[in-house]
Parts: sequence; structure tokens; C-alpha cells
Amino acid sequence: MGAEKRMLPIKEAFQLAQQPHQNQAKLVVALSRTYGQVDNKIQFHEEFVYYLKYAMVIYKREPAVERVIEFAAKFVTSFHQLDTNDDEEEDDGILNYLFTFLLKSHEANSNAVRFRVCQLINKLLGSMPENAQIDDDLFDKIMEAMLIRLKDKIPNVRIQAVLALSRLQDPKDDECLVVNAYMTLIENDLNPEVRRAVLSCIAPSAKTLPKIVERTKDVKETVRKLAYQILAEKVHMRAMSIAQRVMLLQQGLNDRSDAVKQAMQKHLLQGWLRFTEGNILELLHRLDVENSSEVAVSVLNALFAVTPLSELVMICKNNDRKLIPVETLTPETALYWRALCDYLKSKGDEGEEFLEQILPEPVVYAEYLLSYIQSIPVVDEEQRNDFSYIGNLMTKEFIGQQLILIIKCLDTNEEGGRKRLVTILQETLTLPTTPISLVAFLVERLLYIITDDSKRTQIVTEIISEIRAPIITVCVDPSDARKKELKVARIKVKLIEAKEALENCITLQDFDQASKLKEEIRALEDTKVELLKETEQLEIKEVHTEKNDVETLQKCLVLCYELLKQMPISAGISATMNGIIDSLILPGIISIHPVVRNLAVLCLGCCGLQNKDFASKHFVLLLQVLQIDDITIKVSALKAIFDQLMTFGMEPFKSKNINTPPSEGTEVNCNDELEVKEAEEAADAKNVLKFLSDFLDSEVSDLRTGAVEGLAKLMFSGLLISSRILSRLILLWYNPVTEEDFRLRHCLGVFFPMFAYASRTNQECFEEAFIPTVQTLANAPASSPLAEVDIMNVAELLVDLTRPSGLNPQAKDSQDYQALTVHDNLAVKICNEILTSPCSPEIRVYTKALNSLELSSSLSKDLLVLLNEILEEVKDRTCLRALEKMKIQLEKENKEIGDQAIAVQDDTATPAPLNGDEENKEVYMTPLRGTKASKSTQQRTSKSTQQRTNRGRRKVTASARTNRRRQTAEADSESEQDIPEPEPASEMRMRLPRRAKTAALEKSKLNLEQFLQEEGN
Repeated sequence: MGAEKRMLPIKEAFQLAQQPHQNQAKLVVALSRTYGQVDNKIQFHEEFVYYLKYAMVIYKREPAVERVIEFAAKFVTSFHQLDTNDDEEEDDGILNYLFTFLLKSHEANSNAVRFRVCQLINKLLGSMPENAQIDDDLFDKIMEAMLIRLKDKIPNVRIQAVLALSRLQDPKDDECLVVNAYMTLIENDLNPEVRRAVLSCIAPSAKTLPKIVERTKDVKETVRKLAYQILAEKVHMRAMSIAQRVMLLQQGLNDRSDAVKQAMQKHLLQGWLRFTEGNILELLHRLDVENSSEVAVSVLNALFAVTPLSELVMICKNNDRKLIPVETLTPETALYWRALCDYLKSKGDEGEEFLEQILPEPVVYAEYLLSYIQSIPVVDEEQRNDFSYIGNLMTKEFIGQQLILIIKCLDTNEEGGRKRLVTILQETLTLPTTPISLVAFLVERLLYIITDDSKRTQIVTEIISEIRAPIITVCVDPSDARKKELKVARIKVKLIEAKEALENCITLQDFDQASKLKEEIRALEDTKVELLKETEQLEIKEVHTEKNDVETLQKCLVLCYELLKQMPISAGISATMNGIIDSLILPGIISIHPVVRNLAVLCLGCCGLQNKDFASKHFVLLLQVLQIDDITIKVSALKAIFDQLMTFGMEPFKSKNINTPPSEGTEVNCNDELEVKEAEEAADAKNVLKFLSDFLDSEVSDLRTGAVEGLAKLMFSGLLISSRILSRLILLWYNPVTEEDFRLRHCLGVFFPMFAYASRTNQECFEEAFIPTVQTLANAPASSPLAEVDIMNVAELLVDLTRPSGLNPQAKDSQDYQALTVHDNLAVKICNEILTSPCSPEIRVYTKALNSLELSSSLSKDLLVLLNEILEEVKDRTCLRALEKMKIQLEKENKEIGDQAIAVQDDTATPAPLNGDEENKEVYMTPLRGTKASKSTQQRTSKSTQQRTNRGRRKVTASARTNRRRQTAEADSESEQDIPEPEPASEMRMRLPRRAKTAALEKSKLNLEQFLQEEGN
């Protein structure tokens, strides 16, 4: 008993706390007993902190140190578990003393001390009970100190400060400093672990929820994963808007990380399903499936994967007909039915058994679909302004779309059922009440069932004919019918009289007259029958009447467009299609209704892909539409033009000249005519390209994006090579105006590297665009958006895209050996540009680009000559230092090459003529430039963000540039006089460097002198 009651020294307590299997609860009780028995509390406080300091100076998270920190926090906060006022007062003493010490130490220079201070404060606050209270002044001091530590340079310190502040935040206070600091940190901190710590601590509220949702787009998958977990655990589904729910599901299901996908499906999706008590249809109702059907289908597929098929099928089982009653159809049930059918169809034999339980025979389903479409009401003029009525109509149309999409899952192998299904689909399409929004779905499914192209064309043509010119009953004029009735009445009277006369003749036995009367009666009967037939035809008269209203033309053009999309390009344009073009498509181009014109342009573009001559004939028409029509129609025409250019090249650009017979005495020069014709065709192509490229500057985003996509496709396919257009595309990518054009920027971001690394020719195109692009940015006025672009970043991009090491292996193998690389040529251009205007502000851009190039050894000597001239002209100190560094490196490499050449000469035992072996030796000498490439690659990692303020002064007058170029040209001509005529490239590659030849000559000379001296002796 005495051993248990002895006082535990503080030092021994800290030593025992480091042990891995020590029961810290007993240790806390023992030290608390010691604390209660000592009289001098202040001395205990000082000694406790003294031993605690040993752990606070260690930054590394050693297990022993972590146990000591945990023990200290538990001991100090253990007094809060007692209910007596005396104990609370004593606890306040040691707790306040420790907090005071920690708050004094939080600004220490040592990273370890700051880290342990924040960690201890976090542990202390976390170990205190829920109803614990601290002094207001202490609360304010802790908050102030931890808010300062949120800006610490060490991420671990910031993490502990975040954790420490979690109990000090007040989500209900809009002006809470902790919440505001959290919101700033979660958005701007560069360390992902800090952002994760904030996510785990921040309290969800109306103010903080958007910030938490935004972290699902974080660049780090660990942060995105935690964001989905936090939303699933702490945020109710109803707290988010429908747009937020759809966005979260869309991003999570399409995330590039499998871990994030699983977290979204396991936590968020299943959590929302629990909110709806496992009702999938209720979950779909909360996602607004009409406006986000694709996301809803992805959600259903994710749920289908983790749910037994038998449970899924039970939702769609309603009756023996295997059909959901029309009255109970909702957008959610229709979408679920369609998604489940697609899912079971994808399962193959496993899902076929369950598919038969929820789908009837094709004929039954076709009748069911026809009855539903017939139930969709037609909108009249009075109901067009009733938004609730229009909303209900759109809901019915959405359900109809889902029912039509189910047709793909039907079993159409049986001939009779397939024919009946085709017949019902044709009947549905010809109904005047069929909504236009369903026509495209119906035609797509009809063409999916019919596989023969000629039969497809025939059936679609018949449907168009029935829609455009239906058979209608014409009402007859009542006066005409009355006249026919009077004639019939007269004949009936004559018949009665003739029959009475016949009876009298028979009575009088006048048989001759009786035979005559019989013939008369027979003639009257025939006349009577003919008049009755005419009367019936007048009552029911059917005629073909052509309809030209908007809805009819729209339906017909949608039918034609869907047919053209399914037809192969090799099929060409048949006679039937020519009739449709003349009667429907071309008249639709000049319609007064924009919807009809747009569909007609789409059809015309598809027809142009079927036949080259047709495309050439109507190319000018598309250009006219692109020039004068509405925006939507312009976009359709622009895409059609680029599609035809991708298919046929530049042929549609070329104008066909009509050859006229020459007059007598006139000599025809065929060569001159051919040259003139080629010049005219080239001019036409150039004008059309200029017209299309002008849309790059359009203020309409869709037109600008369409032009970018089309020109990028032409350039990537090799049909167009233009450094000027490439320069405009680069400027458009960097232009702040296109910041919101995500499709445009995504297209160019994918296009640039793929195009550049495909071949050397493409890299040469970027090389030609380098100087004009930089000059355009440098000369941009302050009012231009291009003035905000970082020129250094643009130069770095162009240098990276023209790297010889970045070429695809296939492109390297296919290229013939060339002495100079693209970077070599670019280096010469940059040097000449520096010499042209050595005082311009963009010299620094050129200098940095020059240092980032991968140069070959064959250019070293020429480049040194240019660098010496540049060093004499340039005055900027930063540029001079960079150029001098580059010069020293080039001289060092030249020396290494010379030494290697001498070594090669020494190893050669006997002189031999230059042959293939020496060529191989020279090949081994060229890769010495690789070290320069790796160094330059490392140098280009840092990006400049320096602002240029004197861009308006960068312009150089034309006269000054002309004089400078003239002087350069004269200097070049003078230097060329002393240089002998160059030999072919193959001979130049076989030659050794001049320094190697000189060293070899000196060596042979010395050996010869030694030999002569020996002979003299």
C-alpha cells in the first residue's frame, strides 16, 4: 500500500511516458496524486515545463516524443474531468501556466519549437471535454497566436495550427476570423496536406459549403477524395442545390483517379441513397433527370454494379404484359427502365434472362410506344404562353425519348416482329402529332433496324413524301351534289313510268313494245348506277397537297439529315437523293425561318461529303451563308466547309475556267495559260483561307472556336502549313479574351504538342512563327489584351515545341540526316534579330530563349562569331552575363571536340582515304552537344513574371532596320570573299575539325625533323 501511495517524481513520469507499452491513464492518475500533495504549485509548474522542453525541441515525429506530448496534454486536461471547484481552480493554474508558456514560445526561430507549440495547443484543446470553458482573454490570445501560425513557412506548423483552431471556430458567425482564415487557406495554400487539414476541420455552413465543394476540383487526388468523404459525412443532401449535386456526381464519376471514383461511389453516392431510404427513383428525382440525363445514367450504372440484378428488375415489374402503365410513367421510371435495359443488354447471356422479364415482344412494345406518342397533346397558339403546360409537354417528350431508346434492346431477330416494328415506326413518323424533338430518335432507331443502304433511302424518302404531301379529303360544293341528286330522282321517275308501261303492254299482250321498254329500263338502271357512283366520289374526294409550314419542313429535313449521317461516304448521291436536294434542301437554304435554314445547311454539308463535284458546285453557296446568315447557321456552314476541306483537300477552292475556242490567226501558248490558271487557283485558295482565318478574330465565341478547330485539323492533317496562322493560334491561346472559351483552349492545348512533335516540318513552322509572335506581343499597345501576356512564357513554349529531342521516334527515323537542327536555325534567327535591334526591350526574351536551345556541335563556330558581334552591340548587363556564359560554354565544347579529334588522329596508325569508317567516327563526335541540351533543359524550368512597362517604345523605324540589314549584308559579302567555295554536305561531314588537322600537321612535322637529324648523324 505504501508503494502505491508514494509520490511520483515529474522526471520519472516523463521517462515512463516514453515507454511504448506504458499505461498513460495510470501514469496521469499517479502524477495527479503527486500534484495534489505538493504545496508549491509554481515549482511543480516550472519543473513540468522544464522536462517538457526536451520533447519540444525535437522536430522529427519520433514515437517516444509523440507519447510524451500526448501524456502532457492528458495530464494537464485531466483535472477538467473532476467536478469540484477546488480541482478546477488548481487545473486553471497549471493549464493557464502551460498556455502562457506556449503562447510566448510560438514565435521561436526553431521550426521544431513552433511545431510542438501548435501541436500541444491542439492536443490541449482537443483533450478538454465538450463543456469545458476557458478565460476570454486566453481564448483571444490562443486564436491570435494560431492565426499567425497559419501563415508559417513550414507546412507542418500550419497543419497543427489548423487543427488547433478547429474548436475555436463559430460557423454561425459570418465574421468569424477562424472561418475566414480557413476559407482563405483552403483555396490558396500550396501544400495539399494543409488543404486536407482545413477540409477535415472546417465546419460546413452556407458560407463554407461552396469552398468545400470546390475542393472536389483540387489538383491533388487525396484532397478530392477527402472532399467527397466530408460532403458525405457532414453535409445533408438537401443542403446542396440540384446543380451542385449534379456537378459533384459528374466530376466524381469522370475523375481520372480510381481512388476518387471509389470514394465518391462508396461514400457520397451511398450516403445520398441512405437519405432516400434506398429508393433509387427518389434519388433520381432529386437530380432532375430531364436536364441531366447523362449524369443520371452514369449514377444508375454505378448503382447497378453493386446491386443484385433480381432487386433491380423488381422495380420495373408491374404486370404480365411486362410494360409500365402509361398513366404511371414518370421521367425517373422511364430513364431507369431504359438504363436498366442497356445495362442488362451489356451483360450478355447473364442479363438476357432478366431482360426478358422487363421487355415484351417487339410488336407489343411498338404498339405501346405508338399509343404513348399519340397521347402527347399538340400545342396551339393559346397554350404557347402557358409555361406549366409547356413544362408538362417537355416532360412527356422526355419520357417518349427514353421509350424510343429502349427499342435498341428489343430482340429483332425474328422477321415478322421486325417488319411489324418497322411499319409502326414509319406510321409513328408520319403522324402529324409526333413532336419534332422525337423525330431524330425515331429515325435513328429505324435506320438501326434496317441495314441495307438502298432500302434505308427508299423508306426515308417515302416517309418524307407522306409528311410533305399527305392525302387529304376535300369537301365538295353542295350545289354539285344537289344537281346529281336531282338527276337520280328524274331517272327514278322515268323508271317507275317505264315499269308501269311495261306492265300495261304485258297485260295488252303488246310484246314488241314490251321488249323496247325492257331495253329502256335497262339503260335507265345503268345511268342510275353511274350517277350514284359519281355522287359517292363527290362526297369523299382525296387529293395530295404539298405542305410548306415550318414544322413539316423541319421534320423532313431532320429525316434527311439523319439518313445522310448514317450513309457511308462511298455510297455517293443517288437519283432519289438528288430529287430530295432539289425539292427540299436547296429551297430550305433560302427559307425565311432560321431553323429550316440551319437544317438545310447541315444537310447540304453532308451531301457535299458524298460527292466531290457536288461539294465544288455548292462551295460558294456555303461561303455566302457563312458571310450573311445568323450566328447558329454560320457555325454550321463553317463546320461543313472544314469537313469538306478535310475530305477533298483544296479542290473546292479552285475555280473552273471555261475554255473558249481561239479565233483565227491567234496563237495559243499552252504553258502561259497553264501558269495563269495555276496562279488564279492559288489566289482563290489563298483568299478563301484568309476569309476563314478572319473568324479567329470574331467576337462570337462559337465562330472563333469553330475556326480554331477547323484550321487545327487542316494543319495536323498536312493539308495546310502556314506559320502566320500558327502564330495567330498561339496568340489566341494566350489571349485573355479566350479565358472562358474552355473548348478552344483545350483544343489548342492538345494540338500544339501533337502537331509539333509529329515531324520536323511542323517544328520548322513553329520556328518561322517564333519571331513574328514575340514581336506582336512586344509591340502590343497598352490597351490591347495581349499586353497582359507574359512574353517569356510564350518564348519558353515555342522553344520547348521545337526541341529536336521531342520529335517522335517515327519522325526521327523518317527524316534524312541534316547538318542543322531546328534549334540551330532558330538560334541564327534570334542572333540576327538581336543584331538588328540590340537596344530593344525584348532582348532579354531572345537571350533567355537562346540559352534554352539544344544546339548541335556543327553550329558552334558560326554561333561564336555571332555572339562576339552581339557582345559588342548589346548594353544590357543581364543579357551580357547570359551571353558571356553561353560563349564560355561554347568555347569549352569546341575545345573538347578538338581534343577528341586529336585523340582520334593519334589512334590512327596509318593515313587512309576518307571512307565510311571516318564517317562513323564523325558520327560519334556529334553527340557531345547532349550535355548542353540537358543543362539548357534544366535552365528553362523557372518562368519569368516580370512586367514590361516600356512596350510602346519597342518599335524600330523601317529606315533604321534597313540600314542595319544593309550593313549586315555588306559584312557578309565581304567575309564571303575570303571563304573558299563550300563543298557538298556529304564531304563536309567527313572532314575533321581544323584544329585537329593543325595538330596532326605539327606532329608529322616534328617527327620529320627528328628523322632528318638522325640521318645527318
